Amino acid sequence: MDKHGGPEVKLRVDMDMAPPTHSTLTRGQWSNKREFLLAVAGQIIGLGNVWRFPYLCYKNGGGVFFIPYVLFLFTCGIPLFLLETSLGQYTKQGSITCWKKICPLFAGLGYGSQVVVLYSSIYYIIILAWAFQYLFSSFNSELPWASCRNSWNTETCVEFDPGANFSNWTVAENATSPVREFWEKRILNITGSVHELGGLRWELVLCLLLSWVICYFCVWKGVKSTGKVVYFTATFPYVMLVVLLVRGLTLPGALDGIKFYLYPDPSRLADPQVWMDAGTQIFYSYAICIGCLTALGSYNKYNNNCYRDCVYLCLLNSGTSFVAGFAIFSVLGFMAYEQNTDISKVAESGPGLAFIAYPRAVAMMPFPQLWAIFFFVMIILLGLDSEFVGLEALATAISDMNPFFFHVGHRRKILLLGISVFCFFVGLVMVTDGGLYIFQLFDYYACSGMTLLLFAILQSVCIGWVYGANRFYENIEDMIGYQPLSAIKYCLKYVTPVICMGTFIFSLVKYTPLKFNNKIEYPWWGYALGWWFTLSSTLMVPIWMLYNLSVTPGTLRQRFSALCKPAEDLPLTISEKKALELFDMTSSPINMAS
Repeated sequence: MDKHGGPEVKLRVDMDMAPPTHSTLTRGQWSNKREFLLAVAGQIIGLGNVWRFPYLCYKNGGGVFFIPYVLFLFTCGIPLFLLETSLGQYTKQGSITCWKKICPLFAGLGYGSQVVVLYSSIYYIIILAWAFQYLFSSFNSELPWASCRNSWNTETCVEFDPGANFSNWTVAENATSPVREFWEKRILNITGSVHELGGLRWELVLCLLLSWVICYFCVWKGVKSTGKVVYFTATFPYVMLVVLLVRGLTLPGALDGIKFYLYPDPSRLADPQVWMDAGTQIFYSYAICIGCLTALGSYNKYNNNCYRDCVYLCLLNSGTSFVAGFAIFSVLGFMAYEQNTDISKVAESGPGLAFIAYPRAVAMMPFPQLWAIFFFVMIILLGLDSEFVGLEALATAISDMNPFFFHVGHRRKILLLGISVFCFFVGLVMVTDGGLYIFQLFDYYACSGMTLLLFAILQSVCIGWVYGANRFYENIEDMIGYQPLSAIKYCLKYVTPVICMGTFIFSLVKYTPLKFNNKIEYPWWGYALGWWFTLSSTLMVPIWMLYNLSVTPGTLRQRFSALCKPAEDLPLTISEKKALELFDMTSSPINMAS
């Protein structure tokens, strides 16, 4: 009899054969596989694919950037993606209770990841508010960021003259462009110091409220509504991306932009920062270590082939990032061609691409309002499904902690409403005149790459060594009928924690305090607030370890042993089922009589 046999197996079988509880009867489930695939695609394919990956590719050696990127994809991205998705499907639990069932000692991973989701939900939706205001402004007879003839423009505003040498007037003293003034003075009205938050930008407040209303009604009925909404929100951005790609490739100068995007520079591989950028891009774009994948996987049918789904979704994500680079840099190449300047002077990342560089390029095209509408609809939909799926994951984690309460009647809707209202009011500080200062604190510290790397290390150690990689593979085999590629198992045990640890140490060594626009330092309380965002999620892991050890009876060794054992009501592993069959055979009346 192996270590899983005997009375312990019999006890687990009895519990597994027990009638379903109230929570298992009322917990939602995807209507079909398409809803799950689209929901995950909507979560992992977001703004980072459009405004971060293309810029990182050009910045870090063009085509050679794919070498570290693909390495991180197969050694960290796919293994951790499979870990979280299959863990949710196997346990049928959200990101907090799943770790309690697998290994109670690491329950803090679930709490910490949901703190990150809460912070990201508060600040990420601000981007949607900005995009909505740009979208509404695109319906004017003339794009308001195309000229200096507006009330918010200053005397230093200089309109772009096609055919003129852009590089000459950009370096002129105090010269500004109309698109930058629209962003800084019309949308943000940014103050001169982080000490001056100023008043609320009421148009942005209404756009933020609209964003939260849409998000709430996308998920208010759980997976019943989420599964239907993603048919549109996850697919329509691809239509917009294809339209923008075709348009971009037909513009003069597009080929130069694509060459600039992909031109390989092998010498960049010697720079450790290139490898750091590749690793962090995988973590950000694949939504790893924030619990969303676990929550979405928990609504799958038990026998869903999560392994195949994970591989396809990961390849789809990376492929989308690659194609988006053609759409973005073809347009930036056109803008550089029109302005007779180098592409490096117009290429930007993050909000600078979406709200300065790309709108300026759109203003140069025929029918600029049409292309502006297409672009900002794509930005809104890419951000929207990532936002409401994160909200769904947060609600799932909380409701699974008390299923008898939240899965009854309208209590889950009230929970979602409470989360939305809370996040909306906290987010108001980021739609003030000085809100961008606070936004950058959230962006830099709340979803810190160091936090995600630490969670990745702990997850791989927990599953690979404490719970057991072989047992985890047996769980997957029980669900899908076969075991995934063995290389993934060895990655989870050895490669993933080593690479993540190396990247984590490098990020600590290379850490630099945040500066607004890389120029203005924050006051002491700004850095204190930022580190609170980071530590309030990261310290959840050791805090819950100490708490669980303190409330568990027995000696210290007995406590560790008890907290490292999975819950008794989990489905049986393959080896446990074989042990049970052997136990039944040896204890049958026939065998006993013989």
